[in-house]
This record gives sequence, C-alpha cells and structure tokens, in this order.
Amino acid sequence: MASQRPLPEQIGPYKVLSLLGEGGMGAVYEAADQGPVRRRVAVKVIRSGLRSPEISARFEAERQALGLMDHPGIARVLGAGETDAGDPYFVMELVKGLPLVEYCDERRLSTHDRITLFIAICNAVQHAHQKGVLHRDLKPSNILITEVDGQPMPKIIDFGIAKALGRALTDDPLITSAGTAVGTLAYMSPEQAASSGYDVDTRADIYSLGVILYELMVGRLPIEPAGMGHHTFLVRLTSRDTIVPRPSDRVITLGNDREFIARSRRTEPQRLRQELRGDLDWVVLKALEPDRARRYPTANALALDLQRSLLNEPVSARPPSATYRIGKFVRRHRAGVFASTVGVLLLTATSVAATVGWLRASAAEVRASAEADAARDVTNFVVGLFRVFDPDEPCGGVPMRDVTARELLDRGANRAANELAAQPLQQGHILQAIGGAYQSLGFYDEATRQLERALAARERVVPANDLEISSLELALGQTARASGNYDEATRRLTRAVALREAVLGAAHPDVAQALGALSLLLWRQGRLVEAESLFLRVVRIDEASLPADDPRLARHLMGLGVVYWSQNRMADAEPMMRRSLAIRERRQGADHPDLAAVLNNLGAVYFQLHRYNDALTYYERTRSIYSRTLDSLHPNVASVLNNLGETHWKLGHLEVAEPLLRRALAIKEAKLAATNPTIAVTLNGLGGVLRDRGQTVEAERVYRRALTIRTRSYAAGDASIAETARDLATLLRTTGRAREAAMLTASSASRQ
Repeated sequence: MASQRPLPEQIGPYKVLSLLGEGGMGAVYEAADQGPVRRRVAVKVIRSGLRSPEISARFEAERQALGLMDHPGIARVLGAGETDAGDPYFVMELVKGLPLVEYCDERRLSTHDRITLFIAICNAVQHAHQKGVLHRDLKPSNILITEVDGQPMPKIIDFGIAKALGRALTDDPLITSAGTAVGTLAYMSPEQAASSGYDVDTRADIYSLGVILYELMVGRLPIEPAGMGHHTFLVRLTSRDTIVPRPSDRVITLGNDREFIARSRRTEPQRLRQELRGDLDWVVLKALEPDRARRYPTANALALDLQRSLLNEPVSARPPSATYRIGKFVRRHRAGVFASTVGVLLLTATSVAATVGWLRASAAEVRASAEADAARDVTNFVVGLFRVFDPDEPCGGVPMRDVTARELLDRGANRAANELAAQPLQQGHILQAIGGAYQSLGFYDEATRQLERALAARERVVPANDLEISSLELALGQTARASGNYDEATRRLTRAVALREAVLGAAHPDVAQALGALSLLLWRQGRLVEAESLFLRVVRIDEASLPADDPRLARHLMGLGVVYWSQNRMADAEPMMRRSLAIRERRQGADHPDLAAVLNNLGAVYFQLHRYNDALTYYERTRSIYSRTLDSLHPNVASVLNNLGETHWKLGHLEVAEPLLRRALAIKEAKLAATNPTIAVTLNGLGGVLRDRGQTVEAERVYRRALTIRTRSYAAGDASIAETARDLATLLRTTGRAREAAMLTASSASRQ
C-alpha cells in the first residue's frame, strides 16, 4: 500500500520527484540532482520518528559499505548528508529496472540465459565480499535488472544490513539486536537465523544465492515460509532441517502451474526437467547445504560451477567418476567427438537405407549385410578409441580432462588408417565421420585429408555413381568452400549434384541439399544473380517434398535470405531469415546450436538497416551459442566477434570494437589461408576503427592488406574491392594525400 504521507519537496540539493519505496529503515525517493551534474538519483532517508541508535548505525553501515565498492553490478553511492530535520540520507545512482525473477519471467528467459544472468550476479557479490562486505539480505527484489544495449545488466541494491568482514563499518556496535535475526526469512541461511547475525560469513550470502537460483530455475522457493508459518519456519531453519527436493524433481510437483512455468522459460515441463537434472541439481543443492562447511566457499566458486555446466565441463559439486567425465567430454565436443562416434553409426544406417532403395533386391541384401557387419566393427572401434583415454583402465589412460577433441580425432584417424586398411567399407565410414568432425571444428586441411582418404576407400568397394561417393564429394566441396579454395569447391560440388540428379532425379530433397551447398559457393564468389536463381530452385524443391518445419528448408531459406542481404534487399532478406528462425526455434528450441547461423545473419540484416542495438542482440545470442558449442579458435567464433566489433564501431564504442576485431583477426589468421577473403572482411573493419581512433599509419597498412586480398579473390568490379578502395582513399585524403587518393579511386573505377 502506498504511503499517505506527503512527499518532501527537497532533500538537501535534491528535488524530490516520487516515492520509490519504503522499508524498515526508511524511505527511498527518486530525485533530481540540481547541482553541477544534472541527473536523476535515488535518495534514501531514515524516516522521521524512527531514528534510534541501532537504525542510525545500520544506515551508516550501508552508506560506508556501498562506498567501498566499485562494480557495475552494485548500485553506486554518489553522496550523503542530513535533512533539515537532522535525518541522515545518502544518494545512490537511480536504478530503473525490474526485480530479478519478474524480469526473467516477463522476458521469458531460457534456463541458459537465466544462468548467464545469475553468474553476473555472483560476480557482483564476489566483489562485495572481496571488499569485506556481506549483504545478508540477498533476494530477487534487491537485484534489479536493467538493459544496456539490449542486454540484461544486474544491479544489487540495499546493503542496509551489510556486515563488515574483519573490521567495523561504523564505530557504533548496535548493528543488530541480540536474539534478532536480520534479513528476509525465505532467503536466510540457517546460521544467520540462529546467530543473531554475529556468527555469519560470506557463506550466508551463498545460501541466499542458492535460494534465488532455485527460484529462478523452478519458479518456486525451495521451502515456502507461508505454508508453515513464521515461527515454525524459523525453528526449522535454525535446526538445519532445510533439505529440499532436487530442482528437477520439484518441477513434476508443480501441478497445473508446470506449463506456465515451463513456457516462461521457453520450453516444456519435461524438457525443463531434463535441463535441470544432473549438474544443475548438484550445483543448486550444494549452494543450499545446511552445513556451511559443505557449501560453496565463495560466490566465485558457485559461478565457476555454473559456467562449467553451460560448457558441459565436469562440475565440482558432483562426485567424479570416469563415466561422468567421459560423458561431459562427449557433450562438450558434440560437433567433433559426437560426429566421430554416434555419427558414424547414423551414416551407416543412412547408407543401408539409401542402398536398399536403388540396388536390385539380391545385391541389396548382400550390401546390407556387409553394412551391418561394418556397423558392428565401427562400434567396437569407437569404444576402443574411448577406452584408450579412460583413466580407470589398469594400464592407466590419459585423464579425459586433459584430452582435446583434436587429440581424440587424430588418434582415431591414425588407427583407422593403420588398422582398417584391409576393410575399406569400415575405413570409409570412420574416415568420413572423422573428416566431418575436423571440418566442424575448423581444421580444414586435416578434414580434406581424411575425406579424401575416405573417398579412396569407398571407391574401392562401390560403383562410381554410388550415392555415398556423392556424399563425400559434397563434404569435400563444403570443406574447400570454407577454407577459401573456390575452384576445388566448384569441382567437388558440381560432381555431387550430378551424381545425385542421375540417381534420384532433379526434384529430390537430397539433390536440393547439394544444390544449396553450390548456391552458397556462388554467393561466396559474389555471383549473386546465379546464387539467387539456384536458391529459389532449392526452396521450391524443399517446399514440394519436405514438411513445412523441416530443418533443411530452414537452412535454405536462410541461404536465400543471405543472398538478398548481399543484394541490399533487406525487405526480402528479413522475412526469409525470420521464417528460418521460426522453424528452428519451433523444432529445436531457442538455444540449439543450429540457430547460431540464422541469428548471426539476422544480426547482419539489422546492421545493414542501421538498427545496431537490434544487431547486437542477435550477435550476442550467436556468441552465447558458439561459446558453449565450439572451440574458442573456431572460424565461426571469429565471424561473430567480427560482427560484434563492427557493430560496436558503428555505435561509437571504439574501445570495445578494437579488441573484438583483433581477436577475430587472430583466429582467422591461425585457422585460414593468408589469402582467404574472410580475413579481408575483418581487416576492413579494423581499418575503420583504427582510422577513427587516429591510428592512421596502422589503419593504412591494414586497408592495403585487405585490398590486396580482395583484388586477388574477386573479379574486377566486385563491390568488396570497391569498398576497401573507397575506405582507403578516404583515409589518404584525411592525411593530406589527395593525389594518391584520386589515383586509387581512378584505378578502382577502371577495373569496374
């Protein structure tokens, strides 16, 4: 209920505008600073008539506690003083935001996004603890979420009952009353409830964070005080009787609210339970340990375990085992290891199904039997590959935490080459999957080597027009395209299309898949009219032969949208990409790795439309997916870092843009050939940032390198060449070299 007391007109030099809230300590007002710095602030005042030595001491403690800290996640103290009536007040930055849980539910943040936001909260709490300040009243209403460039930013407020660790914040000892528990009961730790506030340390805040995390995940408190009464709950809390159900188990007890709570997290009840089961269960329950000695010792330790859960790394809260470590390793390198294990079996099954459909019946039986034998051999091969790295083996393997996906793939490739030379069917399956895994991880040279070996093995046992030959040619063409070898990509992809058309007919969706790969190659070469025509044919085939929500259709709609984007036809590009995104989100959820490409491309559309904040939103979603699914040196990571850097550049955030672009360039230079045209993309953006920062000498060098790459990669008159030439000419003119600029412009025009 709102206060009926009239608002004060003035508090010190601050003109009061409205009442923001009231609590046990006093009132908080929104006010206008009328001093030299004009801004809106929050002014907290002890209410008249409620002053006491204890409350005044708490108030002074809060002011000093906030003054110690300097963190973007903690509301800053801007000043302090006394009213005309002698009531103390202090001035804080005004935080316009929603309480944590309300924000997450209103924005329908996924479990992943809630954890990411919660990690930022842990970092702010860690900062307070490092400054010697314990909050002791952490709860969602004391954590407000604002948005900066479209991204959520937490702000922790109300350190009104903060306790100094190791020194007094105030000379007055009456911070708490003997026998009085200070804090909010539902979020209070057992020791805080039992100790009158004297025997508490940072782990009390960890318990409160655990309650908040439980509520964020499940939509309910771990224990509801309202269900048993204040006194009964306090007795239970002080007796350490706070064992709670695992979050994943709590989901199934939510009754009719399950659907609403799951929808608030962009998922379904069963999937929500699966997301929480396992690591998150362990992390939350460790934070909520009644015995603080078994709790996380710091907010940073809690944040690190949550980060590990997002990255599919083993969490410290869970008892270790070889099976658990291997499982986490496989999920962490899903694009690589999974492709080289389970993917092998899927390729085998697909191969059998395709073969039976077009060979004569008797030949199909023989072939299917051989494929079944190969599948068993492949399974044994993969199991043996993992066993080598099992630390529980009697001979002592390499611990899984020390094994990279590259090491696992290298060993698999070497074993396949040496041990399966006399079994070309099995060898072809293994090497094709391993080659695809290398390609997914961005190791294009090694991917080409293994795919060529797979092709040679398959050609020993299948006819020249076999569909599996087409699949290998397709994989080789896609790898060549990714590495920038466009001539080789054209040869491989053209053959893949021809083989599939000869066997399946021109209107088969597998033909459309190969045509889509060729369309992307045409786009990369700047042959936009041809790419558009081919993509339109691909989409027509898909719409006639596939379900309306098939991921293959989504992929090709995105490709067509990219071509429209390249032609600066944003009105055509945006609906194509949005349709692609809608299909993927409906089929795969909002955080699936396959969404990254379309999110990245939608960001590019909004970049072209100069809607830079919207572009940042999509680019950040892309980076979030890549950060948990790809190696940090993957070329796709470089791509989204490049896009983020260019967007921050356009927004004038030069100090943010430069390191992003330099990191993108370093990744590309480490993974790609020096003449790869995508390197020139980053060079051109970096040149612009350096120019705007006044670093003209380095900017010129960067621009000239970009121009050299683009001139070698594209035909005369290409828009990319013209872009770099124009930017370099502009730089030359700004440095007083107008004649050189004119010569460069004339030279560029003559090549049009």
